[in-house]
Amino acid sequence: MNEPSVARHWLPAVLPKAAPGIATSTVLILGRIWNANGAEHSVGNAALMVVLATGAAAAGGLAAAGRNGDGVLAGTCLAAAGGLALAGVAGYADGWSLPLLLWALATAVAYGLAARYWRTDRRDTLAFERHMTVKREDQAHTERIETLRARTQIEVARDAATYATALAEAMTARAALPGFDPTALNRAGLPELPALDISKEH
Repeated sequence: MNEPSVARHWLPAVLPKAAPGIATSTVLILGRIWNANGAEHSVGNAALMVVLATGAAAAGGLAAAGRNGDGVLAGTCLAAAGGLALAGVAGYADGWSLPLLLWALATAVAYGLAARYWRTDRRDTLAFERHMTVKREDQAHTERIETLRARTQIEVARDAATYATALAEAMTARAALPGFDPTALNRAGLPELPALDISKEH
């Protein structure tokens, strides 16, 4: 069973790999725009970002320590906390050194966490593909067996029909021979023709 090959665009494959870098770069750029618009050395803005980052980190910790331990929610909250902290530093600092340092650190951490999920997703994908391959092979094998069985049954039925037709023709021809004696045939062990009801013919 051949499946049609579909050419995939390169963008959907590359975008998930670039997402952590795009996210941290976007936060850094927005933080510096915020810095240029009056957030530099603003204690109120810095305090707001500290409170937001702490709240997001606390929410992530509670989600991770919960009874069911929702890893997706915890990771989202912790990523939000890191992004808020980076935005706060980028908006408050007066130079590029500290924001760039935190951006590099945040990007490395984001890729480290994402790599773990990518490995898990890759293992799940490979396991699913192997399972589907085995299932398709089993289905193809079953189809081949059923096809052979159906062909065999058709050939047997065709041979039986041919034999029955030939036998009927032979019996009809034998009955039409002059001097045909069914009792002599019965004594010889040959099959007996059904008796004809002559009264029905007259």
